[in-house]
Amino acid sequence: MTIDRQTRGERGFIIVAVLWIMLALSTLAAIYATYVVRTAYAVGPSDDRVNAEALFNAALELTAYRLSIGPKEERPPRGRFSFRLGRATVVEEFNSESGRIDINGAQKPLLANLFVMLGAKPEDAGQFADRIIGWRTTAPQNGGPDPEADAYRTAGRNYKPRGAPFQEIGELWLVLGLPPAWVERVMPYVTVYGGGAQVNILAAPPLVLAALGIAPEQVNAVLAQRDRPGVDAKALLQALGTPEGSPASVEPSKAMRVSVGIQFDSGVRSTAEIVILLGDDADEPYRVLSWRDDFDQIAPAGG
Repeated sequence: MTIDRQTRGERGFIIVAVLWIMLALSTLAAIYATYVVRTAYAVGPSDDRVNAEALFNAALELTAYRLSIGPKEERPPRGRFSFRLGRATVVEEFNSESGRIDINGAQKPLLANLFVMLGAKPEDAGQFADRIIGWRTTAPQNGGPDPEADAYRTAGRNYKPRGAPFQEIGELWLVLGLPPAWVERVMPYVTVYGGGAQVNILAAPPLVLAALGIAPEQVNAVLAQRDRPGVDAKALLQALGTPEGSPASVEPSKAMRVSVGIQFDSGVRSTAEIVILLGDDADEPYRVLSWRDDFDQIAPAGG
């Protein structure tokens, strides 16, 4: 009897020990599984970001190649194409930056017209244009009076106008007397990379064409004709009857805005808007002037 009880006790101890071991193993397995999942979440977006950046650069290389293979005077002011690379589809659109209004070179009538086309009252539009010009105008030398800087001081701003060209369009948020709502509206139509006061009608959106003083029926004609193969750009400009000194132009630009959208087969998507300056040197076919992307917001489609 004693031996049987002892044997049963030993067996019971073994069963309890095995159960404890199994419980410990299952706990370790759960911890490991959690670790693996967290690692996957941490590494996954990182891999997507690396792949997206590589695809963005591939898109830029392809754009620079397409724009550099022909004569400069025949360089297309805008275009769109797509391609497959790896496990992703890339859709790209490029537009000449001279199709936007350069806030460093544009004169007051063009700036004011842009705001009017966006819905501002003419008197307000004129004031907005004055404030933009005031920001970029060189301050008086030798300690002379500076009404523009005084206006910022009186308004309680802890900074003065730059007194030099805008470095980026984001500085518009700092311009005194320019309401944020109007800054948002004007952003898609302005640049600091246009290269002067002229605007290329072959790349300008309809609203900018209207701001140039082109009549609505002529705007439609420009939009219809400029996409035709072999269009005579100079003849198209002359047909508009723009007065001498008009900022309307058909001159090509070296600065291009490239919008890239990437759709991975996994459902992850990413976008970027990049401004490049095309070069004449084969060793440096282009230079990046501005790069904005959504790397920090990469998410599955529908998320």
